[in-house]
Amino acid sequence: MSDIQWMDEVLKRKDDLIKDLQGLLRIKSVLEEENATADAPLGKGIKDALDFVLNLGEKDGFLSKNVGNLAGHLEMGEGKELVGILGHVDVVPEGDGWSVDPYGAVIKDGRIYARGSSDDKGPTMAAYYGMKIVKELGLNLGKRVRLIIGTDEESDWRCVDHYFSKEEMPTTGFVPDADFPIIYAEKGIVDVDVVQAESPGVSDSPFVLTSFQSGRRYNMVPDYAEAHLSFQDGINNYDKAYLDYLEENNIEGTASAQDGELVFTLVGKSAHGAEPNDGINAGIYLARFLVNLELDEAGKTYTETVAQFHNQNRGEVFDIVFEDESGDLTINVGVMNYSKESGGRTGLNMRYPVTFSIEEGKEKMESVLRKAGLQLENFSDSKPTYVEKEDPLIQTLQKVYEEQTGEKAELLAIGGGTYSRALDKGVAFGALFPGREDVMHQKDEYAYVDDLLKATAIYAQAIYELAKA
Repeated sequence: MSDIQWMDEVLKRKDDLIKDLQGLLRIKSVLEEENATADAPLGKGIKDALDFVLNLGEKDGFLSKNVGNLAGHLEMGEGKELVGILGHVDVVPEGDGWSVDPYGAVIKDGRIYARGSSDDKGPTMAAYYGMKIVKELGLNLGKRVRLIIGTDEESDWRCVDHYFSKEEMPTTGFVPDADFPIIYAEKGIVDVDVVQAESPGVSDSPFVLTSFQSGRRYNMVPDYAEAHLSFQDGINNYDKAYLDYLEENNIEGTASAQDGELVFTLVGKSAHGAEPNDGINAGIYLARFLVNLELDEAGKTYTETVAQFHNQNRGEVFDIVFEDESGDLTINVGVMNYSKESGGRTGLNMRYPVTFSIEEGKEKMESVLRKAGLQLENFSDSKPTYVEKEDPLIQTLQKVYEEQTGEKAELLAIGGGTYSRALDKGVAFGALFPGREDVMHQKDEYAYVDDLLKATAIYAQAIYELAKA
């Protein structure tokens, strides 16, 4: 069956694929724990998205299973060994500034626009249709194939943790949630809070920082920040100084006096936290301005803690700069919360290379913070993952990619964290093609329709090659 024209098979199903993808994209599947129920532990939108895919699979004749309303799978084939494909249907919050409805799934200029179009509903639907093609062609498989659907990839991975506590681990597999050609190595990922104790009390400083907020997720560069300050009478020109600062840095924001307080806002640019330089961190830029005011002691400590990460997101702050074949260490300041009453908390997202000693790194971080009167809390570590370049999984995927694209299947290492680290043996495999802009987690997120079709052909052949008898 090596003469199968995979792209032709995809094009026969193009209209159905787009229609099903639009249906999935129109579900606002953002984490809503505050509205959780027993049937929807992560919120109704996420449960609706999971049900959408499972119901689609049942309709198309796959074996379907819901695993605790946190994950599920669709299965085909027979055999002892299991090929796993791990996608997810949850999305990060849409954020502000979209030019289209973030859940409208509108198609224009060859692109489909929606939160999740590239991360990860579009690639997951491409993988689903890859399975569907193999199934409908009646190809002889010697292994089972499962599309495993996660619902908490953008937050705490409770979905795969629960899933693999109940279900078997695939023998091998791939994750359609990153870049083509093939990602054989992923850095380790740490989420951690830098904590500042509550304010020492009354201050006679001209400005007192009463609150500072920026960011919703550790793994996103925040695009908005807001600070409130109380001030002494006679303070003038605060607004002109701030507007000059904004103009100098080519960013937007506002300064105003409301109810006896100064209120500063700043608009940055969101991006995936794996590469802080791709965004403009609103919290850091606001802190850089505030640190130059005559702030109260606690407020100055907090703004200095945040501001020091400006142009220093490679571990310089903690003297843990490191690089190896898998890339360099990065630190994203993702969540910033401060109040005069309760103190400050700064949420960091660190991506560290495969050979970096996280134990030594943590010790250095604690040492630096201790000298500043700060401490680490909520340290969570997801270890790096990699597959040897000579492994049959990688060899097979390289062959498929090169046959489908006519281009060399280079092996990549990334700072992003995909479900491949939840597998005993797995790699990330698409669906972003080389040279394409990475708009995951950004406003006006989109995917090229033609790219999704090409990815579907690649996934269909890959599924067949990995599972054939």
